[in-house]
Amino acid sequence: MQVPKILKTISTHLQKQNAKAIIVGGSVRDHFVKLPSKDVDIEVYGLENMEMLEELLSQFGTVNLVGKSFGVLKFTYEGEEYDFSFPRTEQKVGQGHRGFDVSVDGHLAYEEAAKRRDFSINALGYEIEEEKFLDPFGGLEDIKTQKLRHIDDDTFVEDPLRVYRAVQFCARFGYSLAEETFALCKYMVEQGMLEELPRERVYVEWKKLLLKAPKPSIGFELMRDLGILERYFPELYALIAVPQSPKWHPEGDVWIHTMMCVDAMTALLGEDEKHNLKMMFAILCHDLGKAVSTIVDEEGNIRSIGHEMTGLALTKSLISRLTQEHNFIETILPLVEHHLKPSQFYAGKAKAAAIRRLATKVNIEELVIVAKADFLGRTTQEALTGVYEAGEWLLDESKELKVENKPLDNLLQGRDLITLGMTPSPRFKIILDEVYVLQLEGKITSTKEAVDFVIGKFLT
Repeated sequence: MQVPKILKTISTHLQKQNAKAIIVGGSVRDHFVKLPSKDVDIEVYGLENMEMLEELLSQFGTVNLVGKSFGVLKFTYEGEEYDFSFPRTEQKVGQGHRGFDVSVDGHLAYEEAAKRRDFSINALGYEIEEEKFLDPFGGLEDIKTQKLRHIDDDTFVEDPLRVYRAVQFCARFGYSLAEETFALCKYMVEQGMLEELPRERVYVEWKKLLLKAPKPSIGFELMRDLGILERYFPELYALIAVPQSPKWHPEGDVWIHTMMCVDAMTALLGEDEKHNLKMMFAILCHDLGKAVSTIVDEEGNIRSIGHEMTGLALTKSLISRLTQEHNFIETILPLVEHHLKPSQFYAGKAKAAAIRRLATKVNIEELVIVAKADFLGRTTQEALTGVYEAGEWLLDESKELKVENKPLDNLLQGRDLITLGMTPSPRFKIILDEVYVLQLEGKITSTKEAVDFVIGKFLT
C-alpha cells in the first residue's frame, strides 16, 4: 500500500516511543477495491495521552485541535490534511449521531477498537512500520466474494444511518448484502429505527449513492427490498407496477424505466458535483407523475397525459424530505416539467419562436441531458442505438439561436425608454414585456427596431 512519506516519518518517531501508527478505514478498503481515496485516517496505539501525539505532530506540520475531545487531531502537511486519532470505544447513551459516550484509550487492542466500525471491509487496517495489513473481521474475504457484511449486531444498530451506508456501498462497489446484514437492516427499518435520523445525514448518503455509484439502481432496488421506499419515500414506491405503453416502453413498468434512466444518466455527467446532483434528481423524479396520471382506456391504451405537471408536487415532496435547499429544488422542477419537450419539438419541427420561449423556462442544455437519459432508459430499437436525434437537433437549433443555456437577452431596457423621454412607471413593464414577446417571435431583432416599435406604438 502506498503511504505518504510524511506518515512513514511520523510512524518511525512513534516507534521510538513504543507506539505505532495504523492507517484505518476507507483508504485501506479503497486500496483493495482499486478506487482512489482522498482521505487518510491514522490511529495511534501505545501513547499515554493526546498531548504526546499533539507534541509529536507539531514538529512536522500544523495541528488543529477541533476534534481533540473525541480523540481526533487534524494534521496538515504541505497542503494535505490527515486525521490522527486514538483508538476508542463508543456506547449509545441517547438518540442521534451525537448520542454516544466516547471512551479514548491509547492501549486498546486494534480488534476491540475496530469493532465499533460498521462493516468488515471498513475495519481493515495497515500497520505502517511493519507494512502489514490487519483484518480482524474477514474484510478481505468479503471483498473477494463481493459481500457487504456488518461486524456486530449490537454496535451496528446503535447508528441507524448504517442502513443507508449499506445501500450506497452496495451500489458503489456492486456488492450484495450478506444475508444476516440484510435481515438486520430490514428489522431496523421495520422497527422504525431510521426515524431518528436527521435529513441532513440521510442526504449525505443519498448524494454518495447518486454521484459515486456506477449503477445507482442497485441501491434503489435494495431500498425497495428493505422496505425503505414504502415507508419513507412513497413517491418512488408508487412507481412500482405502474404500466406503460409497450410501444414506447417495452422494458416494463415505470419503476424499471426510472431505474434504467438513473443508470443511463451516470454516463452523461460532467465534473460539477452540484450540477450532476441536479441532473440525477431530475431524472429520478421525471416520471413521478405517472403514478397518479396513468390510465388505461377502454381499448387498452395506456396513457399518462399531464404526468410532467402532476410530477412537480411529488418531486418537491420527495426532495424536501432530504434537503431544505429550496433554491436547489426549484432548479430541478423545470427539468421535470419540460422533459418531454425535446422529443415533442423534434417530432413537430418546432419553430425558432417556440425554442426561444422554451429557453425562458428551462436551461435547454440541461434539459437535453435529462431527455437523453429518459430516451436511453428503455429498450426500444432507437434507444439501443444510443443516438438521441431529438436532443441533438434541439441543441443545434438552440445554439444557432444563442439560447442553449440562457434566455434571449432583452434588446430594450428601461433606460432606453427614459432616453426616449418617458417617465418611469408601471407602464414600463408592459412595454418591455410586449417588446420581448416580439423578440421571441423573431419580429424584432435589434435595439433600433425595438425603439422604432415603441415610438410608433406608444409615442405617436
